[in-house]
Amino acid sequence: MATRLDRLENLRMDFVANVSHELKTPVATIMGFVETLLEGAMDSPEDLEHFLEIIARQADRLSAIIDDLLTLSRLESAPLSEILDLKDRNLCGLLETSYQICRERAEEKNISLSVDCPVPVNIFVDRSLLTQAVVNLVDNAIKYSPDNTRVLLSGSEGADGVRISVTDNGPGIEQKHLTRLFERFYRVDKARSRKLGGTGLGLAIVKHIVSVHEGQVRVETRPGEGSTFIILLPRHAGWVH
Repeated sequence: MATRLDRLENLRMDFVANVSHELKTPVATIMGFVETLLEGAMDSPEDLEHFLEIIARQADRLSAIIDDLLTLSRLESAPLSEILDLKDRNLCGLLETSYQICRERAEEKNISLSVDCPVPVNIFVDRSLLTQAVVNLVDNAIKYSPDNTRVLLSGSEGADGVRISVTDNGPGIEQKHLTRLFERFYRVDKARSRKLGGTGLGLAIVKHIVSVHEGQVRVETRPGEGSTFIILLPRHAGWVH
């Protein structure tokens, strides 16, 4: 028990340190550019517009981090009865909603985003939370995939339950990263993730959403060829088939 408590305390301290670092970076950037503007840069229309664009991007990043932290906190600490609004849902409809949310981002990179859900599958889930998990995976696939590639979102039902998968033709993930991939603030490529606007919390949120649905999430990856993120939702008494 003492060892477990020590480990939990270390995890808590690491988390606090990571949160502090992640929040301080955009705050420091915003403060720095505001000071520069006040010191005279605002008199130049070009500098004013450029610096305000940077401030706006950093404010958006700060907002995204806070939103993701609040989501994680709710998933980890609130009673399931308060978190989950479980109802009979159509999986194909849920995937179509996720597609619509992500379609514009895919089009910006000329990425072919498609949905494969050939057979109607009814599932007993929280539509909002599961949609958020799927959107996080699709959004990641789009962010890290080269332009002019494909991202496939698919849903099916099999012997192991309901399966949702997101497949990309991106760079893949090296084996050494796989055990930590779903940790909070863990990034495979820190510089690129921040440049693309990632908070470092997207996959941790996916894992928690799947966990509260008593499911599992895993990744199959081929470095240099692409990755497939798979959500498995089990069969049990609450599931509707």
